[in-house]
Amino acid sequence: MKQIFILSCVALLIFGCAEKKKETTSEPEATEAVVDTLPSKEEKRTMEPIAIKIDGSYFKATGTEPFWGLKLYGDRVELQTMEDTITTSPSEAIKAQDGNIKMFRMQTEATQLDVIISHKECTNAMSGEVFPYTVTVSYKTTGGGETKVYEGCGSYITDYRLHDIWVLEEMNGNAVSKEEFGGPDVPNMEININNNRFSGYSGCNRMTGGIFYEGDVLRFTQVATTRMACPNMDKESAFLTTLNSSTQYKVENNRLYLSNGSEENILIFKKWD
Repeated sequence: MKQIFILSCVALLIFGCAEKKKETTSEPEATEAVVDTLPSKEEKRTMEPIAIKIDGSYFKATGTEPFWGLKLYGDRVELQTMEDTITTSPSEAIKAQDGNIKMFRMQTEATQLDVIISHKECTNAMSGEVFPYTVTVSYKTTGGGETKVYEGCGSYITDYRLHDIWVLEEMNGNAVSKEEFGGPDVPNMEININNNRFSGYSGCNRMTGGIFYEGDVLRFTQVATTRMACPNMDKESAFLTTLNSSTQYKVENNRLYLSNGSEENILIFKKWD
């Protein structure tokens, strides 16, 4: 009886160790991949519509006490106050060397208008809404008189043409395929200009991040991905590095072209139909 008891204990111990080892070594297989990374045509139709009013301006600012509003267009600048609406031709931005600060100085026969845009968080005094830029506007008549100064908050209006789903077509001058990435699809992303966010698939993992847009500047920021393993991680890593390095863009022929300061078209995406 004693011998049978000892053998039973040994068997239980071996079985328990085997189960524990199985639990601690269980990992997702390297070949596991994300599926259905692109939506169907029906799903794309339900993509969040643009909530921002598109009127052609690329920057807007407002202030209170007194109320005022400013819009920058490619061909004009409009300042609306409680007393008047002032329209001038645009000017080249004067950029500070030690910070993201721009000054525009416009002058007509009747008015001198200065606009300073600082990349400094600003909160609207009445609504509590937070904006990424602090704006100071000053103007006076060219014949003299008192200079009026307004302070408020503003933001750039991200190009509405970016609001879509984009599929990678070329990287660093070479066509791409899902086989070289080792996943079910090539990298793709959905850009939402309502909240300046993007999400998608980087070739193996899901990705998400923010959009920094400032006129002719477009950057993909705070890029985060899941941590799944795939057969060819180098290709995904190269894509993410290239995406992070892009700073300029253009949209033509249903394609999104990304470039940086030294190289053009480092990534080319095609609009998903």
